[in-house]
Amino acid sequence: MGGRADELYDVTARRASRAVLAEYSTSFGLGTRLLGGRARRDIEAVYALVRIADEVVDTYRGPDAGALLDELEAQTSRALVSGHSTNLVVHAFARTAARTGIGHDEVDPFFASMRTDLTVRVHDRGSYERYVYGSAEVVGLMCLAVFLNADRQPGEPVRRPAPTLVTGARALGAAFQKINFLRDLGADTDDLGRSYFPGVEAGTLDQEQLDEILAEIGHDLAAARAALPGLPRRARLAVAATLGLYDRLLGVLACTPPDELLARRVRLAGPRKLAVVARSVAGELRTGGTGAARVDA
Repeated sequence: MGGRADELYDVTARRASRAVLAEYSTSFGLGTRLLGGRARRDIEAVYALVRIADEVVDTYRGPDAGALLDELEAQTSRALVSGHSTNLVVHAFARTAARTGIGHDEVDPFFASMRTDLTVRVHDRGSYERYVYGSAEVVGLMCLAVFLNADRQPGEPVRRPAPTLVTGARALGAAFQKINFLRDLGADTDDLGRSYFPGVEAGTLDQEQLDEILAEIGHDLAAARAALPGLPRRARLAVAATLGLYDRLLGVLACTPPDELLARRVRLAGPRKLAVVARSVAGELRTGGTGAARVDA
């Protein structure tokens, strides 16, 4: 076998990853539609891997969840070396990783954070920051690697980001994670028994605590937005669209009393999401940066 059969397997793996994204995230999916074909497929592969790991610790949560997570990490590690996996999602991720330079620097902290969800219920400042780094900031770094290498040709060196882009990618991932922590505050407490924000006891949140969290997220979003001009053009539009959605969510969260955040998940209706994306893209086209990717030599 080989040749056409290998290509068919790759295509099937990519379709599996696309299906995961389509089922689990409308907001993230909207942003990917602004990317070119290769970048979109690679982002789908990244999303699918982190999603199925998250499902093990958040949805399944069976007595063998730790063993399942260990096996998924082992499959991923093997595939980073061999470029192949019998797990279609892992296979698609491995192909993306080889093309974009994603490796253990990103993968290992991610799985470490996922493993934390199986044992840690309340976080202090140190464990919270480590968790956010592994669960979200490294995902931002994976996405950045995809953006910078979307048009890289075989034989060309992998493009590595400049420090300003690294800062922006980490901030973007952190902001998204913290917003989702706020949106899922009730479910994390009632269903999962977790409290992520340091100093916030499970099932409680006062206005002062909420204001501090919102300010922290606002700082992250500002740092992410400052890095936009250094991204390639289509990636810049996709990230601007996603930033617009989360800016809007942050505004809604700021107008929602703490007791309501504990009782329901804040959402944006589909038509409103489309309107926010359209405005964000239009605004970035009018005032965006040069679109020249900043990379380290």
